[in-house]
Formats: sequence, structure tokens, C-alpha cells
Amino acid sequence: MTQRILTRHQRYRLRQQWLHTQDGSLCRRSLAILELDQGKAVAEVAHEFGVTRQTVYNWLDTYAESYTPSALVDAARPGRPSTWTPALRDLLQTLLGESPTRWGYQAVNWTVPLLRRQLATWDGRWLSEDTLRRELHELGYVWKRTRYVLPPDPEREKKNAPPSAA
Repeated sequence: MTQRILTRHQRYRLRQQWLHTQDGSLCRRSLAILELDQGKAVAEVAHEFGVTRQTVYNWLDTYAESYTPSALVDAARPGRPSTWTPALRDLLQTLLGESPTRWGYQAVNWTVPLLRRQLATWDGRWLSEDTLRRELHELGYVWKRTRYVLPPDPEREKKNAPPSAA
């Protein structure tokens, strides 16, 4: 593409979107259309943005359907399905209600690695620690790391005494 494809008004709206958006993908798409409008070749723009030429053509076609900058916005997608099944969630709640010693562990309290290991025996899937922590948070559990508290220094007063005037 070696010619300008946008009107002055379309170019202005795309530039405004490019300058003011917080979405990186939308920024890239808007800038790619503006680069094409400046006369750069599709292959050059694709190389510059690290995408295929087909992707640039798709962006251009999407924009050309309505010539509104909002056409370049990502569509909402559902994302990856959750790994938590109701049965697995029930097992987690059961585990949290009991001591790890009852399940054969030599521990007083459940830790995330212990919970991961025990939940993996259920269906063989190893959940990530982050996934498990998110679920614990959803269930209302809070935790904090233990602090080591040292006994007070018995000679602190001697060390912090004001210097004598002698």
C-alpha cells in the first residue's frame, strides 16, 4: 500500500485513540493503521510490530468495515476455563477442616505445598501454588508468614546510655 487511505478526520480520530489509550494492543493496532496510511508497506509494518502480514491485513479489514477507531478494540473473551471443579473445591474445604496428620503428613498445619500434594492425589492434576492461593483467598482464608521474635537484649540500657561527661 503506497497511498494514503484515511481522511483527515479518520486520521485525527486514530491518532487520538493511539495517544490516549491505556490498552497496549489497541495502541499497536491504531499505530499500524496510521503507519499504513503514511505509505509503509504491509510487510514493513508487520515486521516492525512483530506480527504476520495477515494480521496487519486483518486489522486493516476490521478498521475498514466501519472506519471507527473503536472497531480495533479487542472483543471480550471468556478466557481459560477454571481448573476448579465442585468436587475439588469440596475436597479442599474438607482438608482445611482437618489436620494434615489425619491424612498422613507430619505437619501441624496445612501449607500450600502440602495442599497441592494432597489435591493431586485426587485426580492427578497438579495445581499451581498461585491457583491454590487464589482459591484459598476466594474461600476467605488469610495467612501471613511467621515472624521470628528475638528476646530483648538485657544489656541494651548500657549500650544506649548517654556518654558520661568525664
